[in-house]
Amino acid sequence: MELPPHQGDELSVVDMHTGGEPLRVIVSGYPETKGDTVLSKRRYVREHLDHLRRLLMYEPRGHYDMYGALIVDSEIPEADLGVLFMHNEGYSTMCGHAVIALGRFAVDYKLVKEPQSPETQVNIHCPCGLVKAFVEYSNGTTGGVRFHSVPAFAFATDVTVMVEGFGDVVVDISYGGAFYAFVSAQRFGLDVTKSRTRDLVDAATAVTKAVKSQVKLHHPTSDDLAFLYGTILTDGKDAYSSDPTANMCVFAEAQVDRSPTGSGVTARVALQYHKGLIHLNQTRTFQSGATGSQFTGKAVEETMCGDFKAVVVEVAGRAFYTGVSRFVQESDDELTHGFLLK
Repeated sequence: MELPPHQGDELSVVDMHTGGEPLRVIVSGYPETKGDTVLSKRRYVREHLDHLRRLLMYEPRGHYDMYGALIVDSEIPEADLGVLFMHNEGYSTMCGHAVIALGRFAVDYKLVKEPQSPETQVNIHCPCGLVKAFVEYSNGTTGGVRFHSVPAFAFATDVTVMVEGFGDVVVDISYGGAFYAFVSAQRFGLDVTKSRTRDLVDAATAVTKAVKSQVKLHHPTSDDLAFLYGTILTDGKDAYSSDPTANMCVFAEAQVDRSPTGSGVTARVALQYHKGLIHLNQTRTFQSGATGSQFTGKAVEETMCGDFKAVVVEVAGRAFYTGVSRFVQESDDELTHGFLLK
């Protein structure tokens, strides 16, 4: 099909979802992303190419909760690809649902040279570090994906913050490639699987605002990683059980994750391990409060991250393709650069 009248280059994408959470993989149309490292490339796109993030994430081409991935070159020799993540506010440092989708995408789109059965390893260099994905592969067909995280750790537990509208709230803060605050939804009289999404978003957003203003975060390897990405409301079922435990992640600018949140599962497993609630290689099932979709997670190895005792966490899930799009712009379109309804 021919493109309609337009000015400038087209932007081509492949759309996927993991547990209901969208991923828009940008395959062509982006200018050169400058920088010697993936983290410096993240800074470059934020400072020089942010109009393209808004164009692809915002309406009319996207929506408030759209999520994207830009594949870039990595400075790490063993990486098969580098990636920059984007959302309604900016650029995250880690995204587990995207890693699951990108693992499958990398095999299907031949970003790895020789797929192997029963699993093909795909090394994905995220801004937080190298993440190893393992993609089910049989008879030319890809399936489920599991990944091994960067070192994940509990940053602080039982931290009291003053939350506007709710008073003192006790939270835990944990890192799984990004920092999250964790608190049971019951503290706000809510249920992560039954309450209105808007009520959950309002509570989580208030917590995020409080933690950002009252708790100073730091990461042992880079200041670029030392920020609170969002708040995860849980069902409070942190002790090990074979039954699923539910949570809902509200990140960036009050964006709701439809999946159980891959980096959030990573951080939650690290937190549970730190508290002695789970052991190495004890698998838990994590359920999205939004869609009911599930990931599994387990701590597979003890390690260190600076002075923090950390674990490598394995998270597993499924991603699916939803379409392919070619986006254009017209010079006289006053809304071509995108907008959001809040």
